Parts: sequence; structure tokens; C-alpha cells
Amino acid sequence: MVEPRLPQSKSFLKILGIPYWGNNSSLPITQAQVESVIVNTPIFEGVVLASCPRIMKASPSSNMSVIWIDIWDSQKGSKGKTLINRSFNFGRHTATVWGTAMHPGVAQCRNCWCWGHPTHACHAQGAKCQKCGGPYRVENHKSMAWCCKANPKSNPPREATAVGAPCPHTFKCLNCKDDHSADDTKCPFWRHRFDRQWHSNKAAELHTGRISNSNIQRLRVGNF
Repeated sequence: MVEPRLPQSKSFLKILGIPYWGNNSSLPITQAQVESVIVNTPIFEGVVLASCPRIMKASPSSNMSVIWIDIWDSQKGSKGKTLINRSFNFGRHTATVWGTAMHPGVAQCRNCWCWGHPTHACHAQGAKCQKCGGPYRVENHKSMAWCCKANPKSNPPREATAVGAPCPHTFKCLNCKDDHSADDTKCPFWRHRFDRQWHSNKAAELHTGRISNSNIQRLRVGNF
């Protein structure tokens, strides 16, 4: 028997008034902390989150946060409307719920694994492996990457990665250059995926760096 359900939509809200840093000033508040407060706060009774809360700084120099939450709602958005402008306690702080437009965050391309454009808008010539950056998809990594293929002529000779075993080698992230894959959730680009200003600043830094490297190369060529 199919249980009838009313049509659902999503309402998009943001919570202001909560510090970005938790009780331990070196660590930001977590999604789990936010979810726990929502579950135990009367004004959210009957509210179901449609996704995990998304936490970002109000600005790069601020110690306050903006917490974005999406909730399942009726077609008319009645639950969201009842929450807007309501206040509640978050520890010793008073938080307020605001209405907002959808805040999907910054896109990461699943073709070249760069941030700032969706996959369907990618202009790269071909796919890249998010693990090593090679010109192939990650499912072909073990068969095509030099690190996983046998090389008896290397010193010492290198054996192929065992069948069924994951690649054990470490590479630099295509974006932050740290020791993890480009889609790793510990990447700072991923952690700031809802902070457009942070990504804009990073894009400007990378652009400036590319121009500087290009100028250095031209100077070197000109000296010959």
C-alpha cells in the first residue's frame, strides 16, 4: 500500500548571531553541534533538515558565523515562514533565523576538478584524475598511472599495485597542493565551498601567481 504524501518543497534559511569558534577557540563550531541544538529547540519542532547545515564566517575578519539550513517544507513554505525572525538560545548566545534565497555554494567541476564552474561548463580538453591529476578518469588510475604500473627497469624495480587493492601512493591536490585527492573533504577549498569571497580571493591569488611566473619565464627567455 502506497502512503499518500503532500507535495514538498525546500525552504532556505540562515541563522545569525552564533560565534564561528566553539568552546575551544581554536576549533570552529561543527555541523553536529548545530544539528543537536536544532533537534532540541522548541521552535524547530517538526522541522526536518533537507541537508546538513553549512557553516561559514560572516566575513574573513569576523568571529561570527552564518549558518545556512535547508528544510523540507510545504509547497507554500509555511514552516519556513513561521521560523523567520524567530530567536533561540545557542549556548549563551541568542541566534535569529532569517529567510534567504537558495545558497548552493561554489561548484567543483567533476571533469577537471577545479572550483568555480560546474561540470557541464568545463572547457578542459579531457578529464583529469582527482587523485593524481593524470589525463584520465580515476577509475582508470590503476591501469594508466605510472605509480601503479610495474616497472622492472626502475631502481629499485617497481611492482604493480595488487589487483583489487587501492592505490597506496600520495599525490598533491590539484587545488591546494596538499597531500590528498582533489575531492577530499579535508581540502580547504572544500571546507570553504559556501564562502564565495574566500574562493574569489584564492582565484585572484592563483591568477597573480600565474602572471608572475609568466613574466619570469619571459625574462629568462629574453636573457638568452
